[in-house]
Amino acid sequence: MWRPLAALSCFTVWCIMGNNDKYIKADLERSLKPSGAYLDSLSDFADLLGTIRQAEDAANQLLDETKPSPRSPALQDKSAASDKSPTGDAAKNKSVSDSTAPGAPAAQAEEEPVKLPSIEELLAQLDALVGLDNIKQNVKSLINYMKIRKLREENSLPNPPLSLHMVFMGNPGTGKTTVARILSELYRAIGVLSKGQLVEVDRSGLVAGFVGQTAIKTSDVVKSALGGILFIDEAYALAPDVGSGNDFGRESIETLLKLMEDHRDDLVVIVAGYSGPMERFVTSNPGLESRFNRFFMFEDYNSDQLYEIFNSMCVKSEYVLTEDAVEYAHEHFRMLYEFRDENFGNARHVRNFFENIVSVHSDRVSALSDHTRDDLMTALREDLEKAAIM
Repeated sequence: MWRPLAALSCFTVWCIMGNNDKYIKADLERSLKPSGAYLDSLSDFADLLGTIRQAEDAANQLLDETKPSPRSPALQDKSAASDKSPTGDAAKNKSVSDSTAPGAPAAQAEEEPVKLPSIEELLAQLDALVGLDNIKQNVKSLINYMKIRKLREENSLPNPPLSLHMVFMGNPGTGKTTVARILSELYRAIGVLSKGQLVEVDRSGLVAGFVGQTAIKTSDVVKSALGGILFIDEAYALAPDVGSGNDFGRESIETLLKLMEDHRDDLVVIVAGYSGPMERFVTSNPGLESRFNRFFMFEDYNSDQLYEIFNSMCVKSEYVLTEDAVEYAHEHFRMLYEFRDENFGNARHVRNFFENIVSVHSDRVSALSDHTRDDLMTALREDLEKAAIM
């Protein structure tokens, strides 16, 4: 059926496709004899050419759609506006005004850098603590020593080896954690530590319950404390008595000693706890004894100091004690100090006592049918008496 097509030359086919549709039939008639089978072939060929023409039209339409179209008026206006945008100082002024306009995103405004406390401000915080006179003097001497070491180093003078790791010994509530926090920031302020953060943990934060996990847990804690102070409360719990069997606390100590040596230039470790157990803890391991050679003894607060701490809490929260309430408070703290035992909580007891007073006072005042501002502020002797037995 398609043999007559072979008689057409490539040139003829090109000419046929190039002509307009109305001339296609005439061209075919000139090229082929109109007889029987030839006419059938002509009809089939015409259908083929129609299909080709449709495909060509579809291709042209696709090309037209993918061509970049002229910019719309809206785009042209936007481009023109951008061409007229301010430059230089005008642009800076516009940016500032935009960022401060009502409803502008907060992210556009520049964040002010956090102001870190100076050495003088930190020493003022230390001096403001109640009691702790020997601790304050030791801290100040240590800071002076570190400042001189830095100056000698800057002047190419040698410094003897120094361990900054410390042992804080004393009963709970004597300000050990507070002093450690101030000390960490002081070390940052004079350039001994790079960050000055305080990371506080106990045995549970260092020891895991499975073989091989304690070293990982201890390493993670030390990593978080790099640049600051790692404060380990009740550190003697890491070294139980001999004969207690396998204990992962020893693994934590060995890991800690290695990391203290690896990061001795940017890590300070403070171990804290009761006096007797802490002495046994330090002497239980030669590595601990060689690294912890500075001991700070935190004495118990006396009765006057306990009242001073209590009064500062009342003033801060705007509670006023009646005269007989003040008399009762003095007597309460005197008895507390004289009959203290190994469980004496120092400032912790004061805080608990104050919170109990607030609770009792709230119950009493809320039962009043009408109350004044003075009622909301005044603590009575009966409030303190009930709080003491809670």
